[in-house]
Amino acid sequence: MSSHPSRRTFLKVAGTSILASGLAPAFVHAESKSGNRPAVIGSGDWKFECHHNWGEVPDHIQWRDTHGVAVDKEGLIYISHRGNTDSDTVVVFDPQGKFVRSFGKEYAGGGHGIDIRDEGGTEYLYLSINAPHRFVVKCDKQGNVVWKQTAPDKAGIYDSKHAYSPTNVCFGPQGELFVGDGYGSHYLHQYDKDGSYVRSWGGPGAQAGQFKTPHGQWLDTRQPDRPLIVVADRANVRLQWLTLDGEPVQILQGVKDPEQHGVRSELKTEDGKTVPVTSFYGISFPASVDSQGESLLIADLHARVLVLNGKNELVSNLGFSEEWTAQALADKFKMRTSPEMWQEGKFVHPHDACFDQHGNIFVTEWVSSGRVTLLKRLG
Repeated sequence: MSSHPSRRTFLKVAGTSILASGLAPAFVHAESKSGNRPAVIGSGDWKFECHHNWGEVPDHIQWRDTHGVAVDKEGLIYISHRGNTDSDTVVVFDPQGKFVRSFGKEYAGGGHGIDIRDEGGTEYLYLSINAPHRFVVKCDKQGNVVWKQTAPDKAGIYDSKHAYSPTNVCFGPQGELFVGDGYGSHYLHQYDKDGSYVRSWGGPGAQAGQFKTPHGQWLDTRQPDRPLIVVADRANVRLQWLTLDGEPVQILQGVKDPEQHGVRSELKTEDGKTVPVTSFYGISFPASVDSQGESLLIADLHARVLVLNGKNELVSNLGFSEEWTAQALADKFKMRTSPEMWQEGKFVHPHDACFDQHGNIFVTEWVSSGRVTLLKRLG
């Protein structure tokens, strides 16, 4: 592994300079299902045209739980989905939504996280494959496998009752690899740039530094002199920032009452250290993290996509309303299997989201028939 830290997108500059260039690709599915113009959501600098069901999905692919999205330096979009027994699990589109290629039939049933990194001028994909397969794959952009990594024996936490089921990876500033075992042990496993196991941290619990479903994580470099790992600690309803050694330093705790937004408190770690906590109305079930410039992008499984600024203040909560969220969660997630209930400009269950080079956002959703949405930047 090289020391290049990029992950889903190759660009690490503020989106404003990109947008100022006026560059933007054309898109397929430019109209809604009703034939009307696409819904416009958001406001100000964060206004978007909402293109649901983006991408020309070929006949040999049938979406099943569209889980992950990544964009390479050519602008190609990589979608990972669970896949049926005979379906490729990684599907690649060009910026206009035209099908390019697909691969990964051997991962069917377990396709989940997808991440990309430039290593010495060559980009590689990192696939998090959960049950029934349970490993992380490094491959080239055509799907040729470089290595597969199963549960780390040196962690000493796995046995016949505790299975490994990774959900996502992220990369450190020196080429480190952090694997989130979100559906298994609730630990993050750290590897060095050569792929050698370093340590595991976290584990199940609600104390600071512990996790309940560390579903996605990201290298937060918005403070260049202090890079941190931010974890979408999904079942704990929070975002948690930790040092590269796993020491918790800050928590944004999701709350249901808007009057509690901004309330400050503390949580203890296992060894008694205190960590500052700020309550945050809007965070409900965070699933993934991405960034561009000073902006942090959060896909939240409870029918919303959030954008935070460099101070971790909410600048946009795309698709959010209490009433719509209640509908999306009702009757044991009935809506995820009922496309006839979906509405233009609304999300059902965002599972992953990332920026492209032009400041647009791609969103993949945990719905049974799959759905990819392009948010075309207008602001």
